[in-house]
Amino acid sequence: MYRIASLLSIRVQSQATGLRSLLHRFTNALQNGAEPIRLSRGTQLFVDDFMIAADQKLTREVCHPTRHPTPVITSADDKCFQSYVSVVRDPKTKRFRAWYNTAVSASQSHIGHLESEDGLNWIRPHRELDDPGGLMIEFGASVLDEGPDCADPGRRFKLGWYNNGLFTAFSPDGLKWTPTANERNLGGIGDITSISRDPIRKRYLLICKVNSRPEDGYKGSTPNAAEGTRRMVGQSFSDDCIHWTPAERIIVPDDKDEGVTEFYSIGRVIECGGLLIGTFKVLRDDLPPEPGGEITGLGYTCLAWTRDGKMWHREREPFLDRNPQPGSWDRAMTWGDMPIVVGDEVFIYYGGYASGHKVERFKERQIGLARMKQNRFVARRAGAEGGVLRTPTVSIGGSGITVNADVRGELRASLLDTTGKPIAGFGAAEVEPVRGDSLAHERKWQSPLNDLNGAAVQIEFRMHDASLFGFDIR
Repeated sequence: MYRIASLLSIRVQSQATGLRSLLHRFTNALQNGAEPIRLSRGTQLFVDDFMIAADQKLTREVCHPTRHPTPVITSADDKCFQSYVSVVRDPKTKRFRAWYNTAVSASQSHIGHLESEDGLNWIRPHRELDDPGGLMIEFGASVLDEGPDCADPGRRFKLGWYNNGLFTAFSPDGLKWTPTANERNLGGIGDITSISRDPIRKRYLLICKVNSRPEDGYKGSTPNAAEGTRRMVGQSFSDDCIHWTPAERIIVPDDKDEGVTEFYSIGRVIECGGLLIGTFKVLRDDLPPEPGGEITGLGYTCLAWTRDGKMWHREREPFLDRNPQPGSWDRAMTWGDMPIVVGDEVFIYYGGYASGHKVERFKERQIGLARMKQNRFVARRAGAEGGVLRTPTVSIGGSGITVNADVRGELRASLLDTTGKPIAGFGAAEVEPVRGDSLAHERKWQSPLNDLNGAAVQIEFRMHDASLFGFDIR
């Protein structure tokens, strides 16, 4: 029942404290008598409201990565032709590997390959790979690495690309590819494709561009576009990366979107705390990159996520916005495409355009890198006056809790019973307060957490001048 209320609060997408409080009270009413949410070892984030039953005097803040000032894969040195890239880090060698499109013509590509020791400085020259089975590649270089323990070593690497539909191929080394078929694996989709592995549901996920239908009633995306055309986002599933379900639309413009707002799909997703989180490309082809300038289109990146693998939610505030500096290489377009967890950070590789959506496509489309601390996509922030966050009723299957928080003032965590009273040995006064900035502030109460294993409890965070991102069960 709680999950229903949580989804309602997300769909409203309001930051108004009063409305949010009403939704939380509705949540608590629904949860009375319901089974507690079982929390086993792992991470819980506050990206959505799923793990929030009530809060007071908190604001929800989208966090922003820090960009490297220059592109890391370039048009001049590496023949980069598109804003789409796949990057993996070999679990044994720790070396980074990147696949991206090099140009043959405006509508045909090959795949370029680079390696790096640090994910920032790439070893040149790049290697241009043979097309899989001689099949043409229009756009796309979406590569998955299933790792050295893959059940079929010959299929360790998976590749997806677009040529009037989705094509896929397998490889033992990510260099020589064997197509899974001599014809497309999936039709009825647009020319942007990204393949991910959904570890929660143990299947492959294709997120792709799809177009609107005439009955949707949208105006053309540009003066020359067909009436009714609008770029949207769809998804498809597969158990083998060969056979795919028909693509279904998951994110469409609505009446809150201004002008001609379009979507260029979502790049690779990462899993954390029961969420699949991805970078969501927004296009405004009806705007100029510079005020009063030529209308050549602009683009930026927002967050998108799903908790059930079906219903997606999107942030409207930019997560990775266009470069604010006029004349910069990523001034017109900043499209996140590839998040990858590296130690305690998330590296986000993105496509940057200098002058507009389809301006100088052989010179201006390059790949950049932005970085942020791990699992810090969204914060719940308390000011100096203080604030409170309380989880729904949960049962904790672990021996410890750590808190991901940046605390300028103070944060205290306590465990409450189902009536909202502190449990003896686990109250806020029975643990040292959290201070400082850490991905894993350890919480140790007077009593061991194992004493409550299987019991129904709520976790309450009371904080002053602090940003709370999530917590981990250990």
